[in-house]
Amino acid sequence: MTEFEYADKLKRLPEQFFAKLVKKTQSLVKQGHDVINLGQGNPDLPTPDFIVEALQEASENPTFHKYSPFQGYPFLKKEIADFYKREYGVDVDPESEVAILFGSKTGLVEVSQCLLNPYNKVLVPDPGYPDYMSGIALANAEPVHMPLLKENAFLPDYEMLAQEDLDKAKLMFLNYPNNPTAATATKEFFDQTVEVARKHHICVVHDFAYGAIGYDGEKPQSFLQSPGAKEIGIEMYTLSKSFNMAGWRVAFAVGNPSVIQAIELIQDHYYVSIFGAIQAAAQKALQDGQEATQKLNHEYEQRRNAFLQKAEEIGWRGGTSKGSFFVWMPTPAGYSSEEFAEFLLEKVHVVVAPGSGFGTSGEGYVRIALLDHQDRLIEACERIRKLSLFL
Repeated sequence: MTEFEYADKLKRLPEQFFAKLVKKTQSLVKQGHDVINLGQGNPDLPTPDFIVEALQEASENPTFHKYSPFQGYPFLKKEIADFYKREYGVDVDPESEVAILFGSKTGLVEVSQCLLNPYNKVLVPDPGYPDYMSGIALANAEPVHMPLLKENAFLPDYEMLAQEDLDKAKLMFLNYPNNPTAATATKEFFDQTVEVARKHHICVVHDFAYGAIGYDGEKPQSFLQSPGAKEIGIEMYTLSKSFNMAGWRVAFAVGNPSVIQAIELIQDHYYVSIFGAIQAAAQKALQDGQEATQKLNHEYEQRRNAFLQKAEEIGWRGGTSKGSFFVWMPTPAGYSSEEFAEFLLEKVHVVVAPGSGFGTSGEGYVRIALLDHQDRLIEACERIRKLSLFL
């Protein structure tokens, strides 16, 4: 069989750090072991019934059996604008400031193709969501890492960045509530970000994937709530986390019209939009999903509280979680992130994600996903207790 050489852009793609961990996990499951998987970010609860029913009804509409409009149905864009006005007090023009995405993962990779030329600089959080780097690699651009440190509440400190990097950066990725650190951002931080981006002519892409999940009575801040944000950037929002619709692959970008137009242009060449019935169901989710989202947020907060309380009991302290469905936990003395993750998997069959897989500044931490029932989260801590790591 002839083997054909890959294009250079595929050769530049970063290696999937977590592939080895996933392979080991699957092997233990096949062997019949009871594995508690807290390492992946795949929501475990079903999509609310009213959204599923909306899809079922819409799928019978013959209009949706045809190709969808290239840039999506106007009814969904209008609903997105209404959603942002209701939830965040932000005015969005549905015609020029909304792009419908095949999941935000796709949009986050696409935006680098839209705005970056080879060797352009890009500011990326470290640790951060790995697919930011995938899009940058495909564009053959140069990442500049912004450390997210505990002493700065896991927010980037722009004063730490070299003036040259700020001057040459064309794009900046941010993500709050944050994956993997579970930190949240303040309006003051986003206001500062707008000032920095305007001064250095940087396009900000705020990944708002966990926008519906905030704890202790604090609603996560939208980047677009800061004055001037739409002038210098966009925000991407997915229905995957807010409504347990991960497999539906529907999200959207809102903000700066020129960036929205670029995303729609590239998607015109890739896709013919999302199945119309899914767009109708997404409209229903945004329209009537407030109660479902609040219930889901409460469930995650209960899980977070149960996990952190049990972790405290076994001496595993220092964890943080202000938003998202993750907890960012320190590793015990003498273990790197990867060593600790492998040790837990091999000894007690508990899967966690090593922080170093998200970037250099993630070393010394592991990410816990709150995507199993409370009793399983507590059982994971009980298994870890037996290792006597936190005396």
